[in-house]
Amino acid sequence: MPIEAEPVEPRQAGYHSKVPEFGLLVIGSGPAGVSAAASFREHDSDSRVQIFTADADVPYERPPLSKEYLRGETDDVTLHSADWFTDRAIELNLDCAVERLDLAERTVHINGRRHPFNTLVLACGVSPQPPPIPGGHRALLLRSLADATALRTAAHGADSAVVIGSGFIGCEAAASLARCNVAVTLVAPEPLPQERRLGADAATRLRDLVSDTGARHAGGVGVVEIFEAGVRLDNGVTIDCDLVLAATGVTPRSALAADAGLNIRDARVVVGSDMATSAEGVYAAGDLALARHTVAGRHLAVEHWQDATDQGAIAGAAAAGEQPKWDAVPGFWTTIGEATLKYHAWGDGFERSRLIDHPDGFTVWYESGGATAGVLTFNRDDDYDLGERLISESRPAPVRTW
Repeated sequence: MPIEAEPVEPRQAGYHSKVPEFGLLVIGSGPAGVSAAASFREHDSDSRVQIFTADADVPYERPPLSKEYLRGETDDVTLHSADWFTDRAIELNLDCAVERLDLAERTVHINGRRHPFNTLVLACGVSPQPPPIPGGHRALLLRSLADATALRTAAHGADSAVVIGSGFIGCEAAASLARCNVAVTLVAPEPLPQERRLGADAATRLRDLVSDTGARHAGGVGVVEIFEAGVRLDNGVTIDCDLVLAATGVTPRSALAADAGLNIRDARVVVGSDMATSAEGVYAAGDLALARHTVAGRHLAVEHWQDATDQGAIAGAAAAGEQPKWDAVPGFWTTIGEATLKYHAWGDGFERSRLIDHPDGFTVWYESGGATAGVLTFNRDDDYDLGERLISESRPAPVRTW
């Protein structure tokens, strides 16, 4: 969609009056950005709403990219149709990388033009990082729809692959590639997938779910080089392969906010429970934000689709003059092959955990300070729902003997 830049008159220092026609400007078209725009529109039917995104694709759902889309089971990952944005008078500007944010002038600079705003939501998300090793540039990444398309295309002509990193994206992608009859080796420094985050018992089950799809798990080793024919591990072993996927972490896109003088901690924008930043009328939501949770009583960094959607809705409502607060317990679902795991947690650690087996699945309860800090379930939705309540109410996990 075309960009319609507003002329901006020079402002004097101390000028703070609001110009309604400038309305809301959102940077980012992920779940937080789109949710912010939609929420603002629900509370304000008149002011202008604009989304600017560096992505060239109409907003899409990211969870299927490592699963159904990668496996070629669907091509439709669109979040909303173009008509959805038109019907809500939300102006969607694609392929527009923001160059600078000027808080004194209350403008963003894009392609040499200044775009004024009344209120602003930063939903810039995070960027995947290639491994900092020789040949790291050879690895494919998986974050955007363009990334997923490139990976799917490469997988169609591949017999073998190495996936570096056993986070949830790495496990999901390894399982999907294996189900496409690609011989996959999942390599990671941790002996077991997500062991530090989930504990050894849960990590063992996660490894088994990955292995059940046909992928081979190689834990406790690192990749030191990627070359044309494969990878070299730190134990001297070489694995030949046709493609390499690096799922080795992400970096928040906070440079724009930092350069503008916003409060940054741990590379994220610090916000309150209403997603408000240190600057009046400026909000941040989603993966970029380090947000205060009203129930947890502290700031939390989360990188979950649903939480980004929730935070975006809060930011949009707050920008429209409402007083929402972030109080939902963070959580997400992940699908490894045919198995769907569900997880609720504060996300900042636990003191002890216990795995309970069920005939067709399992539950892992996590506690800190005598209160439930998290729950991980497989085929146990009742425990998943119960865990959310116990976490929110700071009640103990329903396990009598630890």
